[in-house]
Amino acid sequence: MIKAIIFDFGNVICSFDNDLFLKRISRHTSKSFEEVKKLIYVESNLPNLYETGLISSKEFFEKIVKLCDLKMSRNAFVKAFINIFHPIKPTFQLIKNLKKKYVLALLSNTSELHFNLGIKPLEIFNFFDAVSLSFETKAMKPDSRIYKDCLKKLGLKPGECVYIDDIKNYSSAASKLGMFGVHYTSPKKLEKSLGSLGVDF
Repeated sequence: MIKAIIFDFGNVICSFDNDLFLKRISRHTSKSFEEVKKLIYVESNLPNLYETGLISSKEFFEKIVKLCDLKMSRNAFVKAFINIFHPIKPTFQLIKNLKKKYVLALLSNTSELHFNLGIKPLEIFNFFDAVSLSFETKAMKPDSRIYKDCLKKLGLKPGECVYIDDIKNYSSAASKLGMFGVHYTSPKKLEKSLGSLGVDF
């Protein structure tokens, strides 16, 4: 019997665009947008280090400033970094509907700044009974440790949980642990997938 529905955040609850962040900070350096993008997301491992909790928010900022020769304050950098999310309204409504009958959880590869200033302030955040985040668990999907952290917090068996993610490899990793992994592609297909599992919403 399914007791819990676990949601990924990015492109399931809210869409996001890292290019918005890169365009904003590229205005504060002599380097082009393409150069900044390559330095941060191709040649540097900084985003992964940050989302795995291996460097602090302060270190993330300082290392990118040095890497891209940025001329901007930390406050301006933070604003540029966090304002990249856009709500997926059908998922917001689905969460509200599911909350009436199921335990809900959030499981996300994310950073301290994105969580505290981008995710936590959303009204929908209060609907979650458990939260597992890569920067806190020091493990990023598809590492089994982050899934197991969520199961432990929920106090449920894998077969009692559905996990939804827009990246198939991540939903498949949940399935390998015994959860019902659902690959998110659209709100309508998600509802169809949940319905086929007997989820009532």
